[in-house]
Amino acid sequence: MTSKAMALLGWVDDRFPLTKLWKEHLSEYYAPKNFNFWYFFGSLALLVLVIQIVSGIFLTIHYKPDAELAFASVEYIMRDVPWGWFVRYMHSTGASAFFIVVYLHMYRGLIYGSYRKPRELIWIFGVFIYLALMAEAFFGYLLPWGQMSYWGAQVIVNLFAAIPFGIGEPLSEWIRGDYVISDATLNRFFAFHVIAVPLVLIMLVAAHIMALHEVGSNNPDGVEIKKNKGADGIPLDGIPFHPYYTVKDILGVVVFMIGFFAVMFFNPTMQVTDTLSLFIESPNFEPANPLKTPEHIAPVWYFTPFYAMLRAVPPMLGSQFPGVLVMGAAIVVLFFLPWLDKSPVKSFRYKGTYIRVALATFVISFILLGYFGVISATAERTMIAQCATVIYFGYFLYMPFYSRHEITATGWRAPLVALYSILTIGLIAYWWMNDEVSATLKLIVSVVTLVYTIYLLIIPAYVKADTVKQVPDRVTSK
Repeated sequence: MTSKAMALLGWVDDRFPLTKLWKEHLSEYYAPKNFNFWYFFGSLALLVLVIQIVSGIFLTIHYKPDAELAFASVEYIMRDVPWGWFVRYMHSTGASAFFIVVYLHMYRGLIYGSYRKPRELIWIFGVFIYLALMAEAFFGYLLPWGQMSYWGAQVIVNLFAAIPFGIGEPLSEWIRGDYVISDATLNRFFAFHVIAVPLVLIMLVAAHIMALHEVGSNNPDGVEIKKNKGADGIPLDGIPFHPYYTVKDILGVVVFMIGFFAVMFFNPTMQVTDTLSLFIESPNFEPANPLKTPEHIAPVWYFTPFYAMLRAVPPMLGSQFPGVLVMGAAIVVLFFLPWLDKSPVKSFRYKGTYIRVALATFVISFILLGYFGVISATAERTMIAQCATVIYFGYFLYMPFYSRHEITATGWRAPLVALYSILTIGLIAYWWMNDEVSATLKLIVSVVTLVYTIYLLIIPAYVKADTVKQVPDRVTSK
């Protein structure tokens, strides 16, 4: 670096902590040296956020947030704006890519215990990012003003109307800005999508990264590298994030972008069958028509697990609020994960069989719910979705029992086990009263639910769990 560059850098440092920030968050931030494949997705999520912001800026140059012009402006972008199709497909593909990398990033947190002490706040910020991302996707989904955008927004906003005590109707009316989805709705959704939610999202991402760098990164072994430092104060199992992991992340970025552009160029709508597209649904290529309802209304694929839970819960007293409550609880329960896990070890590598089975069934149930949320509902599919919902919540609610290494006497143990068991038996009895489903399916679903509850709730509550493996003092090369 030349003397003039050094002088300029010194001038900046006197007025802004540029070098300090560079050292604290990159060159002198020591990360565990055993990061693996799963640690690519944090940086990839940041990359997709940048892609979405940049492509979104270019889209807003030509987009018209007007009910009479919105659909035509999107068609104008696709057909007449130079490279407009490229920007639009980059943004629509990026929306799904964002959720893919975030889901994988969250899965890595589950397997390696990245939510455990002292990283509880990092996890909480991450869940808030997930909520903000869902809000951003929801508000942006209406903007093309296509058939599925219009009716999907209609269905989702109407869910808020199910909230009792005189709250639901005023709330849904406030969200719409009108009595129906209209130009007022489009304008306020545009404002939220382009200005309000992105600002919140950027602040949450900054808080997430700052909290991470304050306590340090977790690793596949769950070993705290700050506990083993050399005479120079540097962790013995740590290496500078830059250049080692910045260069490694470039490899992940290259592989990711190859897949990203392959989808964007060859199948941007992610068409699976003649009637099913996951990224941009076929009805969304038709302008919104309040007088014509699509044959099958469903949200985008990243919302479908929660939509399947909503449909799985039967209405009570003529209200769909119980389903809305379950759907909301499925996200709220994520905030409590750091305090539900009672295992003495963090990483999946050193935990027992119970936790491995619980995580595997949780992933399967989430994928099943996502699938059943995409397709139309039947009595058989609803029953399977109800079973998958039990498994989804069981992963969290049963965790204090199956993750505990030693059985300790608590006043809540027996009542909770009894409550969960009664609810399970009640659900099975409800299934057997359903005459629309074959006895074979009812038997299979009942056995799966009963075995799951016995294995992950009742047995771990009263029998000592599997002995966990010894965690090494230093990180390993696995």
